[in-house]
Amino acid sequence: MAQKAAKQQAARNTSILQRTHLISLAINASFILLRVLVFQASCTRSTYLLYGLLSTPAFVIEFWFERIGRPAMAASGELKRSGEDLEAKGLTEYMWDVLYWTWGCILLTTVFGDKAWWAYFVVPCYSIWLAWTTFGGMKQGMLGMPGGGDTDGMTNGPTSNRQKKMEKKGGGQKVQYR
Repeated sequence: MAQKAAKQQAARNTSILQRTHLISLAINASFILLRVLVFQASCTRSTYLLYGLLSTPAFVIEFWFERIGRPAMAASGELKRSGEDLEAKGLTEYMWDVLYWTWGCILLTTVFGDKAWWAYFVVPCYSIWLAWTTFGGMKQGMLGMPGGGDTDGMTNGPTSNRQKKMEKKGGGQKVQYR
C-alpha cells in the first residue's frame, strides 16, 4: 500500500473538483437559460456585463482549484502528484467561501433580476466594517496605555485588592506600573 494517503487525497480531490464543475455548470447554465428564455424582457446588455464581471472571481477560483488540486498520473497509471488539499484551512477555505457566495448571488440574480447583484457587496462591506471597528477598538485601547495620552506616567485604572489593602494599612509600598 505505497502512498495510501496520497491516493486517498487524489481520489478526494478528483471528486471535489468534479462536483464543483457540475454545480458551476448547472448554476451558470440556469442563469443563461432562464434569462434568455423566461426573463428576456428584463434582460439587457448590462445584465450580461454584470454577469461576466461578477462571476469572474468564481471562474478564476475554479480554474485555480483545478490547477492546484487535480492529481497528475504518469503514463503507466501511477500517481505522480496527488494535488494540494482542497479542504485545507486558511486561504483555500476563504476561496471556497467566495465561490459559494458568488454562486448564491448568481442564483439570486437569476430569480430576482439585476438588482440582486448588490448582494455580492455584502461581504466586502462587512469586512470593511469589521476592520474599521477592530482598528477603532485598538485605537481606544492604546489611549489608556502609558505613553498613549497620559503625561504623568501613572495609570488611573482600577487597583487590585492587594494594592487597596496595602494602601489602607498605611501606605506601605506603592506599586507603579510602566
